[in-house]
Amino acid sequence: MSDLISGDKIDYKSAGNRAPSLDVPPDLTQLTRESRYSVPGGNVTASGFQASQAAATAAKPAATATTQVGDVRIERSGNQRWLVVDRPPEKLWDAVREFWQESGFLLTIEQESTGIMETDFAENRAKLPQDFIRRTIGRVFDGIYSTGERDKFRTRLERTGRGSEIYISHRGMIETIPNSTTGSSVWQPKPADPELETEFLRRLMLKLGASAEQTRAAVAQAQQPIARVVNAANNQPLLQIDENFDRAWRRVGLSLDRTGFTVEDRDRSQGLYFVRYVEPTANKKEPSLLSRVFGSSTTAAPLKYRIAVRSQGQGSTVSVLTADGALDASANARRIVQLIADDLK
Repeated sequence: MSDLISGDKIDYKSAGNRAPSLDVPPDLTQLTRESRYSVPGGNVTASGFQASQAAATAAKPAATATTQVGDVRIERSGNQRWLVVDRPPEKLWDAVREFWQESGFLLTIEQESTGIMETDFAENRAKLPQDFIRRTIGRVFDGIYSTGERDKFRTRLERTGRGSEIYISHRGMIETIPNSTTGSSVWQPKPADPELETEFLRRLMLKLGASAEQTRAAVAQAQQPIARVVNAANNQPLLQIDENFDRAWRRVGLSLDRTGFTVEDRDRSQGLYFVRYVEPTANKKEPSLLSRVFGSSTTAAPLKYRIAVRSQGQGSTVSVLTADGALDASANARRIVQLIADDLK
């Protein structure tokens, strides 16, 4: 388990954002502030209410599942995790927005109709060294220190038959100095951090009513699925995943978010993601990962594809189609399939 999960702090603070941090996340020892949990019958002390709750539940059998608390649970497949909540997206939207604001971010995208929420790029100040000089000077000139890294997060809420699924994907940039002579720096994409995504999912699970002990146990449980790239008919690259369609559909969607594609539309009944690639906006001086893979420049027109997820026996397949829906056996299609396969691993 990573240092994040073992307890190191996360301290993001966007410019102009002074929202409270998550140093002390809510747990079962605190009273919730949501009105739907208000205590009937007038005023009551917190200690008295908790004592009465403990007495009322003493006779109930203990839950055996460590992955679910109330109506919230975390599911994991490989290095990807997501929350499953027995509430519709419209009942979760405000809580998720508040969660990111409390975490120190500003929101740049809020599209409730599509279930997409995205933060700005922010710095994790907890990564700064905490030596004597840093602690002394930082009290007055905190802004002169920088980690040289920025992170942003996209949250996707999907409606299910029983409620919602919540996905969090990470996008990062790192400051580099390619020319030591001039000393000028540029920002380049860095790999997505699955453990950072997991930590924010765990904290969001806390926000929605779980306890710290149960969430830590939940994220530790998993089996590593197998994904492989093979050649299908007409030499078309095909990704085979040893998971059913439901899990493969969710995991491919998260991989697309991570690897720089924008999902313009999706049709789950047909197993199709309609995607286009958009350059990261933090800096335009260096090509991104996909631009380097495809050999395209930052001024190239966005590339549009359809990503098809199909059920096959006990597993699933992923293939790339052109924007018109035709089979794509090009070198770009093979690179896209390999990018998704690498992320799933």
